[in-house]
Amino acid sequence: MNENELKDLWKSTNEKLDHIRLTGNAITADLTRLKIESGLSAMKPNKIFALLLGFVWVIFVDTILLHHWESASPFFIVSAIIQVLSTKIAMGIYVYHLILIHNTDMSEPVINSQKKLAGLRASTLWAARILFLQLPVWTIFYWNDAMFKDANTILWGLQAIVTLLFTGVAIWLFINIRYENCNKKWFRFVFGKKEWQPIIKAMDQLNHLEKYDPGEEVNKE
Repeated sequence: MNENELKDLWKSTNEKLDHIRLTGNAITADLTRLKIESGLSAMKPNKIFALLLGFVWVIFVDTILLHHWESASPFFIVSAIIQVLSTKIAMGIYVYHLILIHNTDMSEPVINSQKKLAGLRASTLWAARILFLQLPVWTIFYWNDAMFKDANTILWGLQAIVTLLFTGVAIWLFINIRYENCNKKWFRFVFGKKEWQPIIKAMDQLNHLEKYDPGEEVNKE
């Protein structure tokens, strides 16, 4: 075998190896896309259930407000309004989540999917912040005139401690529910695996997907 034949053999071998590599990358990329789509789809049932539960709760609270607007204490009215408004905002965010998940097309450029997942991540954090802000109203909705007329120093002292505690926790969570804290135990406890992990996993998989660019050579075969 002469030198030219050796060069041709070397070139042919390299071309075959390149083709195998590109084909392997293409298969890996397709499998990664399927995993991302599967993970995002798995989030839909929980969000739909949360929306249905929120819808029932909102109807319930709105009905109470409508029928007891004149007779209920101001504390109950204000607390119910704050609670139902925060629930409606969270429901709107969940609808946005479902639209984002539905419109995420893994055949489009990776950068587009990354932007949608970043929006899903950010809005998930905001939904939690808004819902936790309502914590203090659960400690004051039952206040009424009779409680003030028959004030008991000890009971009101305990009430003040509980209300201040709930207020402090709500403010602390609103400030600290950030992506930077996602690896902390309290954060994982708040969000759980089904609400947060699929988003982070999908974003990590998208980052790996960028490494597997099958190029045009495989598509031309």
